[in-house]
Amino acid sequence: MPIDVAQALAAEPRSAGIAWGHKDVQLYHLGLGAGANPDRDTPATDPDELRYTLESRLHVLPSFATVAGAGSPGVISGLSMPGVDVNLAHVLHGGQTITLHRPIPVAGEAVATARIAAVYDKGKAAVLVVRTEVADTDGPLWTNDAQIFVRGEGGFGGDRGPSTRPEPPTGAPDRTVERPIRADQALLYRLSGDWNPLHADPEFAKLAGFDRPILHGLCTYGMTLKAVVDTVLGGDVTRVRSCATRFAGVVYPGETLRVRMWEEDGRVRVTVGAAERDDAPVLTDTVVEHT
Repeated sequence: MPIDVAQALAAEPRSAGIAWGHKDVQLYHLGLGAGANPDRDTPATDPDELRYTLESRLHVLPSFATVAGAGSPGVISGLSMPGVDVNLAHVLHGGQTITLHRPIPVAGEAVATARIAAVYDKGKAAVLVVRTEVADTDGPLWTNDAQIFVRGEGGFGGDRGPSTRPEPPTGAPDRTVERPIRADQALLYRLSGDWNPLHADPEFAKLAGFDRPILHGLCTYGMTLKAVVDTVLGGDVTRVRSCATRFAGVVYPGETLRVRMWEEDGRVRVTVGAAERDDAPVLTDTVVEHT
Protein backbone atom coordinates (compact mmCIF):
# COMPACT_ATOMS: atom_id res chain seq x y z
CA MET A 1 0.00 0.00 0.00
CA PRO A 2 1.90 3.10 -1.19
CA ILE A 3 -0.05 5.38 1.20
CA ASP A 4 0.42 4.61 4.88
CA VAL A 5 -2.46 6.65 6.27
CA ALA A 6 -1.35 6.64 9.89
CA GLN A 7 2.20 7.62 9.01
CA ALA A 8 1.07 10.32 6.59
CA LEU A 9 -1.24 11.94 9.14
CA ALA A 10 1.35 11.72 11.92
CA ALA A 11 4.23 13.12 9.89
CA GLU A 12 5.81 16.34 11.08
CA PRO A 13 4.72 19.35 9.02
CA ARG A 14 7.24 20.83 6.62
CA SER A 15 7.95 24.54 6.80
CA ALA A 16 9.73 26.90 4.47
CA GLY A 17 10.20 30.63 4.24
CA ILE A 18 8.52 32.34 1.31
CA ALA A 19 8.73 35.88 -0.02
CA TRP A 20 7.07 37.87 -2.76
CA GLY A 21 7.03 41.41 -4.14
CA HIS A 22 4.99 43.56 -6.45
CA LYS A 23 6.54 42.02 -9.58
CA ASP A 24 5.34 38.56 -8.52
CA VAL A 25 1.84 39.89 -7.96
CA GLN A 26 1.78 41.77 -11.27
CA LEU A 27 3.06 38.73 -13.19
CA TYR A 28 0.40 36.55 -11.60
CA HIS A 29 -2.36 38.99 -12.48
CA LEU A 30 -1.11 39.27 -16.07
CA GLY A 31 -1.15 35.47 -16.23
CA LEU A 32 -4.86 35.62 -15.40
CA GLY A 33 -5.50 38.03 -18.27
CA ALA A 34 -5.50 41.29 -16.32
CA GLY A 35 -5.26 44.28 -18.64
CA ALA A 36 -6.48 42.28 -21.63
CA ASN A 37 -10.24 41.97 -21.87
CA PRO A 38 -11.23 41.88 -25.53
CA ASP A 39 -14.81 41.01 -24.55
CA ARG A 40 -15.13 44.42 -22.92
CA ASP A 41 -14.70 47.80 -24.55
CA THR A 42 -12.03 48.86 -22.09
CA PRO A 43 -8.32 49.53 -22.62
CA ALA A 44 -5.52 47.86 -20.68
CA THR A 45 -5.07 51.16 -18.85
CA ASP A 46 -8.64 51.19 -17.54
CA PRO A 47 -8.52 52.08 -13.81
CA ASP A 48 -10.25 48.81 -12.91
CA GLU A 49 -7.44 46.85 -14.57
CA LEU A 50 -4.61 49.05 -13.28
CA ARG A 51 -5.47 47.81 -9.78
CA TYR A 52 -4.00 44.52 -10.97
CA THR A 53 -1.09 45.76 -13.06
CA LEU A 54 0.25 49.12 -11.85
CA GLU A 55 2.47 49.02 -8.77
CA SER A 56 1.28 52.37 -7.41
CA ARG A 57 -2.35 51.16 -7.33
CA LEU A 58 -1.79 47.46 -6.78
CA HIS A 59 -4.03 45.19 -4.77
CA VAL A 60 -3.65 41.42 -4.48
CA LEU A 61 -6.24 38.95 -5.71
CA PRO A 62 -6.57 36.32 -2.94
CA SER A 63 -5.91 33.43 -5.34
CA PHE A 64 -2.32 34.70 -5.49
CA ALA A 65 -1.97 32.54 -2.37
CA THR A 66 -1.69 29.50 -4.67
CA VAL A 67 1.58 30.77 -6.19
CA ALA A 68 3.14 33.01 -3.52
CA GLY A 69 6.70 31.85 -3.03
CA ALA A 70 6.13 29.61 -6.08
CA GLY A 71 3.73 27.62 -3.90
CA SER A 72 6.53 26.40 -1.59
CA PRO A 73 6.31 24.02 0.23
CA GLY A 74 2.82 23.26 -1.10
CA VAL A 75 1.41 20.26 -2.89
CA ILE A 76 4.61 18.69 -4.21
CA SER A 77 6.07 18.74 -0.71
CA GLY A 78 2.89 17.10 0.58
CA LEU A 79 3.20 14.31 -1.96
CA SER A 80 6.68 13.50 -0.67
CA MET A 81 5.64 13.30 2.99
CA PRO A 82 6.47 10.17 5.01
CA GLY A 83 3.84 7.54 4.31
CA VAL A 84 3.09 8.88 0.83
CA ASP A 85 4.70 7.11 -2.12
CA VAL A 86 2.61 7.68 -5.21
CA ASN A 87 3.07 7.73 -8.96
CA LEU A 88 2.71 11.35 -10.04
CA ALA A 89 1.20 10.14 -13.33
CA HIS A 90 -1.80 8.97 -11.29
CA VAL A 91 -2.25 12.27 -9.47
CA LEU A 92 -5.08 14.68 -10.27
CA HIS A 93 -5.75 18.05 -8.66
CA GLY A 94 -9.37 17.59 -7.67
CA GLY A 95 -10.20 20.78 -5.80
CA GLN A 96 -8.87 23.87 -4.08
CA THR A 97 -9.96 25.99 -1.14
CA ILE A 98 -8.33 29.20 0.06
CA THR A 99 -9.33 30.78 3.35
CA LEU A 100 -8.12 34.34 3.92
CA HIS A 101 -7.35 35.46 7.46
CA ARG A 102 -6.54 39.01 6.31
CA PRO A 103 -5.73 40.74 3.03
CA ILE A 104 -2.52 39.63 1.32
CA PRO A 105 0.08 42.43 1.23
CA VAL A 106 1.66 43.49 -2.04
CA ALA A 107 5.07 42.44 -0.69
CA GLY A 108 5.86 40.18 2.20
CA GLU A 109 7.84 37.45 3.88
CA ALA A 110 6.17 34.56 5.63
CA VAL A 111 6.50 30.93 6.72
CA ALA A 112 4.47 28.29 4.87
CA THR A 113 3.80 25.04 6.72
CA ALA A 114 2.42 22.04 4.82
CA ARG A 115 1.02 18.75 6.10
CA ILE A 116 -1.38 15.98 5.14
CA ALA A 117 -4.60 17.03 6.87
CA ALA A 118 -6.73 14.07 5.76
CA VAL A 119 -6.67 10.90 3.68
CA TYR A 120 -9.97 9.63 2.27
CA ASP A 121 -10.81 6.31 0.63
CA LYS A 122 -12.98 6.86 -2.42
CA GLY A 123 -12.83 3.26 -3.62
CA LYS A 124 -10.94 3.55 -6.88
CA ALA A 125 -8.88 6.48 -5.64
CA ALA A 126 -7.42 7.94 -2.49
CA VAL A 127 -7.86 11.63 -1.76
CA LEU A 128 -5.14 13.53 0.06
CA VAL A 129 -5.93 16.89 1.57
CA VAL A 130 -2.67 18.85 1.57
CA ARG A 131 -3.04 21.82 3.89
CA THR A 132 -0.63 24.74 3.73
CA GLU A 133 -0.85 27.39 6.43
CA VAL A 134 0.95 30.67 5.90
CA ALA A 135 1.77 33.24 8.57
CA ASP A 136 4.02 36.26 8.94
CA THR A 137 5.19 38.11 12.01
CA ASP A 138 1.72 39.62 12.44
CA GLY A 139 -0.02 36.26 12.48
CA PRO A 140 -1.91 33.97 10.06
CA LEU A 141 -2.35 35.16 6.46
CA TRP A 142 -4.10 32.32 4.64
CA THR A 143 -4.80 28.59 4.58
CA ASN A 144 -4.63 26.60 1.35
CA ASP A 145 -6.31 23.18 1.07
CA ALA A 146 -5.55 21.19 -2.08
CA GLN A 147 -7.61 18.05 -2.67
CA ILE A 148 -5.42 15.57 -4.55
CA PHE A 149 -6.88 12.44 -6.15
CA VAL A 150 -4.51 9.50 -6.50
CA ARG A 151 -5.97 6.99 -8.91
CA GLY A 152 -5.69 3.33 -8.01
CA GLU A 153 -4.86 3.94 -4.36
CA GLY A 154 -8.32 3.58 -2.79
CA GLY A 155 -10.01 0.51 -1.42
CA PHE A 156 -8.05 0.35 1.83
CA GLY A 157 -11.11 0.54 4.06
CA GLY A 158 -10.56 4.09 5.25
CA ASP A 159 -12.87 7.01 5.90
CA ARG A 160 -14.66 8.05 2.70
CA GLY A 161 -14.69 11.65 3.86
CA PRO A 162 -17.39 14.20 3.08
CA SER A 163 -19.85 12.56 0.72
CA THR A 164 -22.35 15.35 0.23
CA ARG A 165 -21.93 17.88 -2.53
CA PRO A 166 -23.87 21.12 -2.67
CA GLU A 167 -26.98 21.09 -4.80
CA PRO A 168 -26.31 22.89 -8.08
CA PRO A 169 -27.68 26.43 -8.28
CA THR A 170 -31.20 26.70 -9.62
CA GLY A 171 -32.86 29.35 -11.70
CA ALA A 172 -31.25 31.86 -13.99
CA PRO A 173 -27.87 33.20 -12.84
CA ASP A 174 -27.75 36.74 -11.53
CA ARG A 175 -24.74 37.49 -13.70
CA THR A 176 -23.03 35.83 -16.63
CA VAL A 177 -19.69 36.99 -18.00
CA GLU A 178 -17.30 35.58 -20.55
CA ARG A 179 -13.54 35.66 -20.21
CA PRO A 180 -11.45 34.82 -23.31
CA ILE A 181 -8.27 32.85 -22.73
CA ARG A 182 -5.38 34.20 -24.78
CA ALA A 183 -3.49 31.72 -26.95
CA ASP A 184 -0.31 32.43 -24.95
CA GLN A 185 -1.92 32.58 -21.53
CA ALA A 186 -0.61 29.25 -20.21
CA LEU A 187 2.91 30.24 -21.28
CA LEU A 188 2.62 33.42 -19.23
CA TYR A 189 0.86 31.89 -16.23
CA ARG A 190 3.49 29.15 -15.83
CA LEU A 191 6.11 31.83 -15.08
CA SER A 192 4.47 32.15 -11.65
CA GLY A 193 5.88 28.74 -10.75
CA ASP A 194 3.96 25.84 -12.32
CA TRP A 195 6.43 24.49 -14.87
CA ASN A 196 4.50 21.34 -15.79
CA PRO A 197 5.15 20.85 -19.54
CA LEU A 198 1.55 19.68 -19.91
CA HIS A 199 0.66 23.36 -20.23
CA ALA A 200 3.29 24.25 -22.84
CA ASP A 201 4.68 21.26 -24.76
CA PRO A 202 2.36 19.76 -27.43
CA GLU A 203 4.27 16.45 -27.47
CA PHE A 204 4.04 16.08 -23.70
CA ALA A 205 0.33 16.95 -23.82
CA LYS A 206 -0.24 14.16 -26.37
CA LEU A 207 1.50 11.67 -24.09
CA ALA A 208 -0.90 12.74 -21.35
CA GLY A 209 -3.89 12.12 -23.63
CA PHE A 210 -4.64 15.67 -24.80
CA ASP A 211 -4.47 16.88 -28.38
CA ARG A 212 -2.78 20.11 -27.28
CA PRO A 213 -1.57 21.78 -24.05
CA ILE A 214 -4.27 22.62 -21.52
CA LEU A 215 -4.61 25.65 -19.28
CA HIS A 216 -3.63 25.29 -15.62
CA GLY A 217 -6.65 24.57 -13.43
CA LEU A 218 -5.43 27.15 -10.93
CA CYS A 219 -5.31 29.75 -13.71
CA THR A 220 -9.00 29.11 -14.39
CA TYR A 221 -9.56 29.33 -10.63
CA GLY A 222 -7.87 32.74 -10.48
CA MET A 223 -9.68 34.03 -13.57
CA THR A 224 -12.98 33.00 -12.02
CA LEU A 225 -12.27 34.70 -8.70
CA LYS A 226 -11.23 37.88 -10.56
CA ALA A 227 -14.53 37.80 -12.47
CA VAL A 228 -16.48 37.54 -9.20
CA VAL A 229 -14.48 40.34 -7.55
CA ASP A 230 -14.86 42.63 -10.55
CA THR A 231 -18.56 42.06 -11.19
CA VAL A 232 -20.09 41.31 -7.77
CA LEU A 233 -17.72 42.74 -5.15
CA GLY A 234 -17.09 46.12 -6.73
CA GLY A 235 -13.46 45.30 -7.42
CA ASP A 236 -12.70 45.07 -3.67
CA VAL A 237 -10.39 42.07 -3.11
CA THR A 238 -10.46 42.61 0.67
CA ARG A 239 -14.09 41.44 0.79
CA VAL A 240 -13.15 37.86 -0.13
CA ARG A 241 -13.10 35.48 2.82
CA SER A 242 -12.72 32.16 1.01
CA CYS A 243 -12.93 30.56 -2.41
CA ALA A 244 -13.59 26.84 -2.90
CA THR A 245 -13.89 24.92 -6.16
CA ARG A 246 -13.85 21.48 -7.74
CA PHE A 247 -11.94 20.98 -10.98
CA ALA A 248 -14.42 19.28 -13.32
CA GLY A 249 -12.77 19.47 -16.73
CA VAL A 250 -10.07 21.00 -18.87
CA VAL A 251 -10.02 24.20 -20.88
CA TYR A 252 -7.65 25.13 -23.68
CA PRO A 253 -5.84 28.38 -24.47
CA GLY A 254 -7.84 30.20 -27.12
CA GLU A 255 -11.19 29.14 -25.67
CA THR A 256 -13.64 31.23 -23.67
CA LEU A 257 -14.73 30.75 -20.07
CA ARG A 258 -18.42 31.33 -19.45
CA VAL A 259 -18.79 32.26 -15.77
CA ARG A 260 -22.27 32.12 -14.26
CA MET A 261 -22.88 33.60 -10.81
CA TRP A 262 -25.73 33.26 -8.33
CA GLU A 263 -25.64 35.82 -5.52
CA GLU A 264 -26.68 34.67 -2.04
CA ASP A 265 -26.34 36.20 1.39
CA GLY A 266 -22.60 36.48 2.03
CA ARG A 267 -21.57 34.25 -0.83
CA VAL A 268 -21.55 33.82 -4.58
CA ARG A 269 -22.10 30.42 -6.16
CA VAL A 270 -20.39 29.93 -9.49
CA THR A 271 -20.22 27.51 -12.40
CA VAL A 272 -17.68 27.77 -15.20
CA GLY A 273 -17.93 26.15 -18.61
CA ALA A 274 -16.07 26.17 -21.92
CA ALA A 275 -18.29 28.30 -24.15
CA GLU A 276 -17.11 26.83 -27.46
CA ARG A 277 -17.80 23.27 -26.29
CA ASP A 278 -21.46 23.64 -25.27
CA ASP A 279 -20.48 24.82 -21.79
CA ALA A 280 -18.54 21.65 -20.98
CA PRO A 281 -17.96 21.87 -17.20
CA VAL A 282 -14.62 23.33 -16.12
CA LEU A 283 -15.25 24.36 -12.49
CA THR A 284 -18.15 23.17 -10.34
CA ASP A 285 -19.13 23.40 -6.64
CA THR A 286 -17.53 26.84 -6.64
CA VAL A 287 -18.37 29.16 -3.74
CA VAL A 288 -16.86 32.56 -2.96
CA GLU A 289 -17.64 33.70 0.58
CA HIS A 290 -17.39 37.43 1.23
CA THR A 291 -18.28 40.27 3.52
